[in-house]
Amino acid sequence: EVQLVESGGGLVQPGGSLRLSCVASGFTFSSYSMTWVRQAPGKGLEFVSRINSGGDSTYYADSLKGRFTISRDNAKNTLYLQLNSLKTEDAAMYYCVKGISGERGQGTQVTVSS
Repeated sequence: EVQLVESGGGLVQPGGSLRLSCVASGFTFSSYSMTWVRQAPGKGLEFVSRINSGGDSTYYADSLKGRFTISRDNAKNTLYLQLNSLKTEDAAMYYCVKGISGERGQGTQVTVSS
């Protein structure tokens, strides 16, 4: 059974930083690309970032380039998302996704407010 468990969200002031983690189990993590998506209240799912299986190719939503960094540790079956210079519009539930559109975790909430 595929399991994806996100953590690291919380309340942060504008301009602050967070590091999200996603621990994967139930599949061969190192064989899959992984994706972060987010969903703000009342809005649909939005692509955030993707990383290939080896971790040497990354992709970002144009609006997020330069502020967010995706990475992975295949030895730990863990995916990361570093969020810097956070804005109020970044507030959302953040989910990790197996592959491009596979199973999704339960999410971790990011709140950006002063």
